[in-house]
Amino acid sequence: QVQLVESGGGLVQAGGSLRLSCAASGRTFSSYAMGWFRQAPGKEREFVVTISRGGSSTGYADSVKGRFTISRDNAKNTVYLQMSSLKPEDTAVYYCAAGRTFGLKYAGTYNYWGQGTQVTVSS
Repeated sequence: QVQLVESGGGLVQAGGSLRLSCAASGRTFSSYAMGWFRQAPGKEREFVVTISRGGSSTGYADSVKGRFTISRDNAKNTVYLQMSSLKPEDTAVYYCAAGRTFGLKYAGTYNYWGQGTQVTVSS
């Protein structure tokens, strides 16, 4: 069992930056690939980025490539999402998720989810 808690969301102007964190409980954090997803009002949850167990491999959605950076610190059981050059269309609830397989972009393939953190980008 893995429990995930996101933090770091908030209100930011377009062009600004935010850093999201996702803290995981348990001693098996390093055995999970991690992902960030987001869901805007009235839209389906969409893949943002994923990172492998050791952090050496990542995969990004085209919409955030070059602007967002995922990283993880297995010693701290935490995964981060650094978001820069934010756009109003990045406004959503952001969720972190843990899964057994790296590289998957479908929400249904992840086993554990956090409660989400709101990111609002004003124009």
